[in-house]
Amino acid sequence: GCRFCSVKTSRKPATPDPNEPENTAKAICSWDIDYIVLTSVDRDDLSDQGSSHIAQTIGFIKRQKPNLLVECLTPDFRGDKKCVETIVKSNLDVYAHNVETVKELQTHVRDHRANFDQSLNVLIYAKEINPNLITKTSLMLGLGETNEQVRETMRQIRTRANVDCLTLGQYMQPTRRHLKVKEYVRPEIFEELKAYGESIGFLYVASGPLVRSSYRAGEYF
Repeated sequence: GCRFCSVKTSRKPATPDPNEPENTAKAICSWDIDYIVLTSVDRDDLSDQGSSHIAQTIGFIKRQKPNLLVECLTPDFRGDKKCVETIVKSNLDVYAHNVETVKELQTHVRDHRANFDQSLNVLIYAKEINPNLITKTSLMLGLGETNEQVRETMRQIRTRANVDCLTLGQYMQPTRRHLKVKEYVRPEIFEELKAYGESIGFLYVASGPLVRSSYRAGEYF
């Protein structure tokens, strides 16, 4: 698994609850909110990697509350374009997938099945299917990356994948078994990176030590 994440994994996860999409939508639509972020664990054990389950949930939400904006933070689906397409065509508003760290640290930080180009291709393909779809990704800082590596990664995210929104936050070690924090990045560096991101064309950049990928997610809208 990824060396920064403390979500428990299972060799034999349970079959998804077929009622979960509708029940989740009912709960969400009963709340007085105008923006929701859905996320999911990886389900590599399923033939469609859980994409139809996620898409059904979005569909139920949109049918009950069409004006509720839905952001979905997806796995990389091992690069399967069909899974990405299933999510994009579910009528969501923001497609999010996190590249997590700079290109040079991918193998050190992420699961061996994930990589920078595969993640970038997910975002590229989402935009190809629906050019009007807002796309979003996130980077953790403090894992040993250099400032120039961060900027180059930001450039690639923007120029290669045409990603609209970016969040930058400080990595925090969840348990002693996980990767150690190499550096606590100074707030002024986060501010400089925010300004740089805006200068290269990101529509929205949230950058700060406490920022996470879903941080004030509806703010841009």
